[in-house]
Amino acid sequence: MKTVRISLNSIDKVKSFVNDLVRFTDVDFDLVSGRYVIDAKSIMGIFSLDLSKPIDLNIHADESRLDEIVDTLKPYIIEA
Repeated sequence: MKTVRISLNSIDKVKSFVNDLVRFTDVDFDLVSGRYVIDAKSIMGIFSLDLSKPIDLNIHADESRLDEIVDTLKPYIIEA
């Protein structure tokens, strides 16, 4: 598992984020905001979170796939 911090501060960004994630059918993604854990492939779930703040994304994937996934998610990842 790998955790990255992301920002989804617009409706278009949320839609493209979910479209990018659904390409990885064999990988689970969770968004963690405070005490809430949401399936990151659920657009309705994402809109239930406070999107004005950065969110932690937990990626449940094999080490061999992490580089490909992180490269795909670069537009959303916050470099802290």
